[in-house]
Amino acid sequence: MLNSALGLNGAMTAPHQAATQAGLGVLAEGGSAIEAMVAAAAAVAVAYPHMNGIGGDGFWLIKRPGQAPVGIFAGGQAAALATPDWYRAQGHAAAIPARGPLAALTVPGTVGGWGAALALCEDPMPLTRLLAPAIALAREGIAVTGNQSACTAEKAPGLRDVPGFADLYMPGGAAPARGSRLVQAALGATLEQIARAGAGDYYRGDIATTHGRFLEAAGSPLRAADLAAYAPEKVEPLSVKTSAGRLWNMIPPTQGAASLMILALFDRLGVTDPEGFDHLHGLIEATKQAFLKRNAELGDGAPAQEWLTEEALDEMAARIDPARALPWPHEPKEGDTIWMGAADRDGTVVSFIQSVFWEFGSGLTCPETGVVFQNRGAAFSLAGGPNGLAPGRRPFHTLNPALAELQDGRVMAYGTMGGEGQPQTQAAVFSRYAVFGQGLQAAVTAPRWLLGKTWGEESTTLKLEDRFDPALVAALRAAGHEVETIPAFSDLAGHAGAVVLHPGGLREAASDPRADGAALAL
Repeated sequence: MLNSALGLNGAMTAPHQAATQAGLGVLAEGGSAIEAMVAAAAAVAVAYPHMNGIGGDGFWLIKRPGQAPVGIFAGGQAAALATPDWYRAQGHAAAIPARGPLAALTVPGTVGGWGAALALCEDPMPLTRLLAPAIALAREGIAVTGNQSACTAEKAPGLRDVPGFADLYMPGGAAPARGSRLVQAALGATLEQIARAGAGDYYRGDIATTHGRFLEAAGSPLRAADLAAYAPEKVEPLSVKTSAGRLWNMIPPTQGAASLMILALFDRLGVTDPEGFDHLHGLIEATKQAFLKRNAELGDGAPAQEWLTEEALDEMAARIDPARALPWPHEPKEGDTIWMGAADRDGTVVSFIQSVFWEFGSGLTCPETGVVFQNRGAAFSLAGGPNGLAPGRRPFHTLNPALAELQDGRVMAYGTMGGEGQPQTQAAVFSRYAVFGQGLQAAVTAPRWLLGKTWGEESTTLKLEDRFDPALVAALRAAGHEVETIPAFSDLAGHAGAVVLHPGGLREAASDPRADGAALAL
C-alpha cells in the first residue's frame, strides 16, 4: 500500500517522477509553488510527450494564504483562417480532421501561461534555473515509459505519416521500446531559447517566426500573426459551496463547470455510505446530469457560474433517481493530459493541468523546434452551436484543474488526466477524501470507474476496475447500469493526484499507481 508523502516545507506530485523531482528541487531552494510548477511543467513536457507538451494549452488555479484563488487561462484561440468555409475548401465539410496539419488550428497557450504565472511572483527565479531540468532531459534523453511505448504503438497508424512525427517519436519506424533512450535535442534547444529570451519569444520572437513558417508550409491554418495575437488571461475561477467546503475550477470553455456540478449535485443526495451503491450510483447519475448540461450549452463565454446557483442545482438534483440509472450514452469527449499539484513553505497551493488533447495532439512536429502541435481545435464543430468554429474562438476543453478549501481550513489541489473521465475521477478522489474521510493516498489508489469512453475506447458503458466488490457490481447492474469490467489500475481510470495543505502546516501529497509519477515532500 502506498502512503501519501508528508512534509512541513513543501509537497509536489506529478505523473512522471522527473517532473516531481524538478518541482521539489525548486521548493528545496526556497522557491514558490508557482516556480516549482513551471519547472515541473517543462520537465513533464519532455518526459511524458504523449500526454502533453509545449505545443499545447495549460490552466492554473493558485491559492495564496488568506486570498481567493486566481486562475490563469492559457488556452489558445483559433487561427484567423480557421472558418467552416476554409475547411470546406480543404475537403472537410463534416468535421475537422483529428490528426495532421489541419488539426493544428489553435495557438498553443501553455508557455504563455508559465510567463503569466511567474509574473505573479515578486522576484521569480530565472527561467534559466527553472527550465534547466527539462533542458537536460531533452538533450541527454529520457527513458521511455511503458505507457509512452504502448501508446505510440497503438496510435501509430494515425500518426506515422504526419509531418515530422515519426522522425522523432518512432525512431527506426517503430514505437520506442520501454526503457530505451529518447533524445529530443531540438526541443531542448527550444526550451533553452525560452529560458534565455523569455516566454514571449514563443509568440513574438525567433521561435514564433520558425513556427509560423513551418505551419504555413505544412498546410495548417495557423500563422505567425495568430501566435503574436495570443495572450493568457488572469481569470476569476468558477466556484460552488458544498457541505464539505468551497470548491473552485476553471471557466468555460473548459469542463470545470461539469466537475463542480457533479460534486454539488452529489452533495444534495445526502449519501452517507462510502464505497457502497449510493456513493457510486449517486456520482454516476450526477455525472450524467452535468454532462447533459455541458454538452448542450458549454462553449467559449458560456455563463457557467449561473449553472451553479442553489436553484439551478436543486432543479438538476431533483432529476436524479436514487435507485435507477438514467438511460445512456451520449457524445463523449476524448483527451489526454497531465495534472500536477504543489504546495510551498509559505502556504501557496497550485493546481495545474497541461495537454495537447489527444495522445501526441495533431502529431504535427516541427523538426527545427521539436514542438508537437496540439489538436485541441478538432473539438470545434463545423455546424455551429456553442462550440462552433470561428476565428479567435477557444474550443471546448476537457482540461480542468480543481481546488477546494474545506470547512476545517485544509486546502486541497486535485486533478487527473483522462478527457471525459476527468470530472469523474475528480469526484471519486474528492468525495472519498473530503466527504468520507478516507486517507489521501488511499482515495487516489482506490478502484475507480469511467462512464463513457476515453483513450480511444469506443464503448460507452460504465467501466469498473475489477477490484470492486462483486455485490456492488451486481447492484449497479440491477439498477440499470450497463457495466463492463476493466483491469485493476487501468489507464482508462485516469492518472490522478492531490496535494493538501493542512491548517497546522503539514503538507501532504499523493500520486497515482496507474501512472509513472511520484509524490514527494520536504
